[in-house]
Amino acid sequence: MKLYTVLIAAVGILIGNSGSFANDHPEIEGPFETPMEVTETCLECHEDAAQEVMATSHWTWKKLQQIPGKGMVSRGKTNVINNFCVSVGANWSRCTSCHVGYGWKDESFDFTDESRVDCLVCHDTTGTYKKPGAGAGYPAGFTGKESMDKKPVDLVEIARNAGMPTRDNCVDCHGFGGGGNNVKAGDMSNAMRNPTKELDVHMDATGLNFSCQQCHASDTPHDLPGNSLIVSAGGETTMACTDCHGESPHRYFPTAQQYNKHTKKIACQTCHNTHFAKVDGTKMSWDWSKSVDPKTLDKDKRVITEHGHKVFIAKKGLFTYEDNVVPAYRWYNGTAGAYTIGDKIDPTKVTALNFPLGDKDDPDSKIMPFKIHTGKQIYDSKFNYLITPKIWGPKGDPDAYWVQFDWNKSAAAGMKVSGLEYSGEYGFAATETYWPINHQVDPKEKALKCLSCHKEGNRMDWKALGYEGDPMKMKRLSNN
Repeated sequence: MKLYTVLIAAVGILIGNSGSFANDHPEIEGPFETPMEVTETCLECHEDAAQEVMATSHWTWKKLQQIPGKGMVSRGKTNVINNFCVSVGANWSRCTSCHVGYGWKDESFDFTDESRVDCLVCHDTTGTYKKPGAGAGYPAGFTGKESMDKKPVDLVEIARNAGMPTRDNCVDCHGFGGGGNNVKAGDMSNAMRNPTKELDVHMDATGLNFSCQQCHASDTPHDLPGNSLIVSAGGETTMACTDCHGESPHRYFPTAQQYNKHTKKIACQTCHNTHFAKVDGTKMSWDWSKSVDPKTLDKDKRVITEHGHKVFIAKKGLFTYEDNVVPAYRWYNGTAGAYTIGDKIDPTKVTALNFPLGDKDDPDSKIMPFKIHTGKQIYDSKFNYLITPKIWGPKGDPDAYWVQFDWNKSAAAGMKVSGLEYSGEYGFAATETYWPINHQVDPKEKALKCLSCHKEGNRMDWKALGYEGDPMKMKRLSNN
């Protein structure tokens, strides 16, 4: 581990999530007419910071990846399809509100402009920095839209108190992807700001109190490794539990040796992440075919809430939420398959938009826990490929679905951006996406035990994993 990684980890231990080591920069005077002026001020001392950020996928939202069967592909949030809000193309100002930059309104955004890098979104320690949901990455007060600028942020105060990132900075974006708390990932929610030991043994606010960058550490400044299958199908192995715990992590109890043998074919997360959405429920399905123009419904029917979750929103469709969810288990060798825009589908079957690769006979595969999010989304029923609709648009937009509620107009506009023909005929097809479960690590006392999976334990679907039955039972039978 190189010096930079050691320093990041050490600072993470010291500050946890408190931000108490925030730097005070009284020399910053302002006022700032634009947030880009803040970045220019930061770069007067941190000369290389913007270039470091611009070399990461946090900035580019894509990277060159090896996708099995498709070769090297430049892939990422900019050109994937998911079964939440579907795609970034034609929906920039809404989707790019979480980008670490300012002003990504369309395809003309200048990715080489250093002043467009948003330093504050990761380094705010005041908790007051806000980027409105459709502001193209601009903070409140600087979007140019009155409805989003009612409570402008104080750029001078925030810049004066810039400091090392805390869990709050990460959760603000990663905990609210898809438009709400814990909607997407399932294991990253608002509760992770100050989690208990029961929620996450590493981030326990009164215990180990890890910061995010303590695990997501890198030898390269501003490059925080991670691997989300939905955008990183190439499966770069950038970090692992064994980086800290070693290849034989179990010690000091009678079955330790047997448990260590399991680590060759079972990921640490399988036994130590027994549930996800342990505090905040997560969205498990989204059916776009049920969406309608809210004006066609009585006001009391436009939103339906059950058990604290909005399970129907007229303009979005029908959802299911679950909490304390037992993961699905699949073989995973560090690579994944992926749907590419324009790929043909069979609308009578479920289309996997991403999927882990591996099997029981693959020496690199391990059983890994996943959240599987299912969807029903628009596709071209003549050409049999998924559509990238224009969902969001400002008031009066002639094509946006959430303005006109016309799927034909939305599909035509979105597919024009994607560079694919739209036939004028559409339907809705079933899809699924896989989200690996890495956070919300249980205390060791709550980890799975032998009988959780074997004998009468029903945690594993052994046949789905390629076995005739429980391997422990099969081995005993073969020895008799």
